Amino acid sequence: MIPGNFDYHRPESVADAVALLVKYGDEARATAGGHSLIPMMKLRMTEIAHLVDLQAIGDLKGIKVDGDSVSIGAMTTQHELITSDALAKAAPIIREASLQIADPQVRYVGTVGGNVANGDPGNDMPGLMQCLDASYVLSGPDGTREVAAREFYEAAYFTARSDEEILVTIRFPVPKGGYAYEKQKRKIGDYATAAAAVLIEKDGGKCTSASIAMTNLADTPVWCKAAADALVGTSLDGAALDSAVAAMQEAIDPQEDNRGPVDFKKHVAGVMLRRAIERAASRA
Repeated sequence: MIPGNFDYHRPESVADAVALLVKYGDEARATAGGHSLIPMMKLRMTEIAHLVDLQAIGDLKGIKVDGDSVSIGAMTTQHELITSDALAKAAPIIREASLQIADPQVRYVGTVGGNVANGDPGNDMPGLMQCLDASYVLSGPDGTREVAAREFYEAAYFTARSDEEILVTIRFPVPKGGYAYEKQKRKIGDYATAAAAVLIEKDGGKCTSASIAMTNLADTPVWCKAAADALVGTSLDGAALDSAVAAMQEAIDPQEDNRGPVDFKKHVAGVMLRRAIERAASRA
């Protein structure tokens, strides 16, 4: 299919991009890598009169590790996340997850900002960012504001970002301890049937802190405090893992589709979470 007619804009600053979104209102959409919006335009599932391409905005690119904090520009590509040695040292779970997203062709163009901003429940980065307790810096006509990733996602494709705002930066504290990102998918390039992001800290053989989030098992990513709390204070034995999996099973709400029925997805979710906890614990 061929998309309908539209005007193409390529601003060189965040201010200019925001001004275009304000000027054209509901007729305008910003695009990063284009992997979500362009196919929808080609299928005529959405009609966009003004396409605002963010590729030329240099301020939206780059990775900065400053002490205990990491900042990633929204237009940083998945490939750049993978090849950044500084990021791999500070937060190796980012590389581990990025290597499981789509395929190399997509990762050369797809951006971390696009992955987290559009609210697609199948995307990998939203759940991972919730696990990392990240926050998103948004820029709009009234200035900038910061929203926690755990509060950003409201429903499938609905987020706390207004249509006139642009995601500019992702920030999170440098994670400590062990990490793991486990993902089951039907084939290379597919969305996850279920994926789990886990961070674990240990001291004296006991878990002292944990964070757990899962992907594509509800309308939004699922960060589950109860699942993490089930691990804290334990030796991460079988009973503790059973409790964490049971807590997550209560939090997710998968729907039947071409990736399988509900019971199958719940089973896969339990397997992925258990593997992620075990691997994160081995690294802690």
